[in-house]
Amino acid sequence: MPDFHSRETRLAIDAIRVLSMDAVQQANSGHPGTPMALAPAGWLLWRHHLRHNPANPAWVDRDRFVLSVGHASMLLYSLLHLSGYELTLDEIRNFRQWGSPTAGHPEAHEHPAIETTTGPLGQGVANSVGMALAERWLAARFNRPDHTIVDHFTYAFCSDGDLMEGISHEAAELAGHLGLGKLIWVFDDNEITIEGSTDLASSTNQLRRFEGYGWHIERVADGNDLVALDDALRRAREVTDRPSLIALRTTIAWGSPGKAGTADAHGAPLGEDEIRRTKENLGYPSLEPFHVTDQARADWAACTPRGAELEEGWHARHRAWAEAHPEAAAEFEAMMAGRLPEGWEGALEPFLRVEAGTKEATRGSSGKVLQALAAAIPNLIGGSADLGPSNKTELKGEGSLQADNPSGRNLHFGVREHAMGGILNGMALHGGVRVYGGTFLIFSDYMRPSIRLAALMGVPVKYVFTHDSIGLGEDGPTHQPIEHLLALRAIPGLMDLRPADMVETAWAWRLALERGDGPAFLSLTRQGVPALDRSRCPDPDGVRRGGYVFREADGGEPELILIGSGSELHLAVEAAEALEGEGRRVRVVSLPSWHLFARQDEAWRRSVLPPAVRARVSVEAGTTLGWERWIGSEGIAVGIDRFGASAPAPVLYRKFGVTAAQVAERARSLLGSQAG
Repeated sequence: MPDFHSRETRLAIDAIRVLSMDAVQQANSGHPGTPMALAPAGWLLWRHHLRHNPANPAWVDRDRFVLSVGHASMLLYSLLHLSGYELTLDEIRNFRQWGSPTAGHPEAHEHPAIETTTGPLGQGVANSVGMALAERWLAARFNRPDHTIVDHFTYAFCSDGDLMEGISHEAAELAGHLGLGKLIWVFDDNEITIEGSTDLASSTNQLRRFEGYGWHIERVADGNDLVALDDALRRAREVTDRPSLIALRTTIAWGSPGKAGTADAHGAPLGEDEIRRTKENLGYPSLEPFHVTDQARADWAACTPRGAELEEGWHARHRAWAEAHPEAAAEFEAMMAGRLPEGWEGALEPFLRVEAGTKEATRGSSGKVLQALAAAIPNLIGGSADLGPSNKTELKGEGSLQADNPSGRNLHFGVREHAMGGILNGMALHGGVRVYGGTFLIFSDYMRPSIRLAALMGVPVKYVFTHDSIGLGEDGPTHQPIEHLLALRAIPGLMDLRPADMVETAWAWRLALERGDGPAFLSLTRQGVPALDRSRCPDPDGVRRGGYVFREADGGEPELILIGSGSELHLAVEAAEALEGEGRRVRVVSLPSWHLFARQDEAWRRSVLPPAVRARVSVEAGTTLGWERWIGSEGIAVGIDRFGASAPAPVLYRKFGVTAAQVAERARSLLGSQAG
């Protein structure tokens, strides 16, 4: 048992407080109060409970730590620096400055030991559920009665604000239902937010709330009581059939004579005078900014040999397991490295040869492709926000992932779109699994913050968005997306994939799975669309480039370009056929991915959309805003710039003027005006 009352322990803990308040003061920006309050919990967890190795942040069986209360980022940076990770004191001094990994809120891409990007409250706790879920799935697949190779916990520090956000309710309820026994949240119960006391906006009994979710509950009455917190953490780890919440009562900015327990310490520097008074109050041996005593450094230095010993013990177990189970070991290594199985693309071949004219909704095409991919990629797992039958996301014969079936590959997120997005991010960040989640395109609004963070972090989550236009019909305008494709395309780094038929759908899945540096979404139809004739397509593999010539003009260089995506590409083809009957030279371009097409070299883009051909008409059953990027200032966009209506899909397309006849008519008017 460590000596929790020694001078060395106190100095090690106070080093966190000193670095945190000094960094915030130097930046003249930040949140000092929470790192000061949680310093004892941070020290105890990182020094004595967390299984981690500062020399190897990527050790696959490390415990995961999530600072969901991301505005307390100096707590994490202090812990990383003091425990021996490659984060220098100069980088602490450069808190919140250009080019420093010590950003205002933790960003996973800035430092290898930062597990996830947090700051928008509630996101981190949802990520932690995903990490714990991935750990349990991998453990169920690879552990053997005689060998345990996947065995780690996920810890999250969270705040009142995290637990106020709706995503925390969604994620916590699902974690309790799934019985994630290796998930532990430490709740910083300080009863303070930016505006003042939490009783301004909340009177929730969080312990009863989490008991209702099926969690194990611990209460620690004093955030400085290391013995009580140590006992609570040990008891939480012993509860293996449900997640644990440790409610830790703290005082924000503990140690500050003038600001402890006040909202003033939440989001502003303490001030130089108050920092001096705080250090004197703590009995800290130096008033020099960023000073860490030799005794504190010696205490923290124990993290490195402890971590090396823990990792070497795991490697010894891994070697014995790999010798006994070489095939499983090879599969585990490939999964954790993010490699796809050799030859997986062969599963897509049957879907690239479809007879023209066959009519099928692209959501149905996606479902068929997904079944084949699941057979070829054993760690492809996912599900839907209670819309599996509609999204066609269920993997047949693979079982539901439940508390009593941790190896199932079908996730049931319930009607919890936002939690689904956050949990998928956590699973992808954990590694070892390839994840997807489905809902209607309209409900991407409910999970947009998580999608944005997936793009910001560059994690390879796949989204299956169906019912992607007025083509869903009678459900009406509440369910008919209009602005959603544009809104999602506006997120930097998010790959859009709106396939037109089975062939493009198979390509879309391939492109989504090949992408390892960011998320992608498939935008899919409810209504049937025809499999298209590609006999006049000069480059059938052009889908890979996001935009390509689908149907070349007959009779020479084109005088008109029609551009379509998804369910409207066949309308462009029909319009082209009508115009060619009138002697017009018409090229049809398929543009399933703005993201990919924009990243092609200029030569390719000009070959598909020659600048000399200014007569261009686009057609997509959504807002026309943004299409000027591809049709130019003289082009015409056929689309919908109002909300939809409740009626059968064919009626809606006709009433809103999204038809082949309308495309052809607009093209004629454009050609006529340019000729004039």
